[in-house]
Amino acid sequence: MNIARPDRNFWKAKRVLVTGQTGFKGSWLTLWLHRLGAQVFGIGILPDTNPSLFELAGIRELCESHFCDIRNKEALLKLIGKIQPELVFHLAAQPLVRHSYLEPVETYSTNVMGTVHLLEALRGVTCLKAAVMVTTDKVYSNNEWQWPYREDDTLGGHDPYSASKAASELVINSYRNSFLDQQGVAVASARAGNVIGGGDWSADRLIPDAVRSWQIGEVLEVRRPEAVRPWQHVLEPLAGYLILAEKLWVNPELAGAYNFGPSKDELVTVKDVIELARKIYSRGTVHYKENMIGPHEAGLLVLETSKVRHILGVESSLILSQAIEITMEWYRSQTDGFDARKLCENDISFYEALH
Repeated sequence: MNIARPDRNFWKAKRVLVTGQTGFKGSWLTLWLHRLGAQVFGIGILPDTNPSLFELAGIRELCESHFCDIRNKEALLKLIGKIQPELVFHLAAQPLVRHSYLEPVETYSTNVMGTVHLLEALRGVTCLKAAVMVTTDKVYSNNEWQWPYREDDTLGGHDPYSASKAASELVINSYRNSFLDQQGVAVASARAGNVIGGGDWSADRLIPDAVRSWQIGEVLEVRRPEAVRPWQHVLEPLAGYLILAEKLWVNPELAGAYNFGPSKDELVTVKDVIELARKIYSRGTVHYKENMIGPHEAGLLVLETSKVRHILGVESSLILSQAIEITMEWYRSQTDGFDARKLCENDISFYEALH
């Protein structure tokens, strides 16, 4: 099958809102939308890492950025009334599992009530046609078995982050059925797994932790090396989100939930990822913690992605070793002084050319 790619003709001059444009995925998405010709607006808090891709790649120059916490209902309502978007990508979130144990109230208020505030603000935006609400692969009640989770499987969540995202799925479904369907707005939720790529400096993420440690000659401490996750390069799910939005615009009956992730053949352990990264990076020392005591984190999670393959024509284009190689080369080049935006643009051009 021919693998779908975002359609430049579709995105030209579209008014697109990205929440969380200052984050890792949000920065990549904003840059890609700008390249596709969209008029991009962003709503998010100031970057919470230093450095950040938002600043290094000059993302604020590519969109009309508004710095606003989505927990502020009134401010959000005013901004969206001013922006009048035609399409929305909701990425703003508290995205870290371990942080959610430290700050559960912040996690729930951002991920659940922030989503409520956004959806409430979208009611009555007459030019709005579609919204892609990004959640996570962790929304499922995870039995940690080898069978992949389908979109209609039971939602759940052990930790506050996972539970907050599962709760946001219920909110999204309710607002779709109660309000936005009748308004002619197609709303979908997008559930993706762990993403890697250049420009992520978040805490408690595997590749950023590795790069930070190896750049200064420290030993990387890896918890739960045998845990299995669905890893992808960041451009894989972002391409899926863009294509999903295009399809929703034309066929609003496609509204619903969608899993995005690698093929089941590409499921590997944390240790496998680190060893590939270390080989490509050509340096780095690792200490694997086999019996680490700490907050619960899932040991096995697998997604079924046949729905996006058949309905959207979306399929992984990069095998894991390519994704890791592209990622580590990005960090190495950026450390050597290459321009961050140009590195991202080069990766996008490379990805767009894949078949």
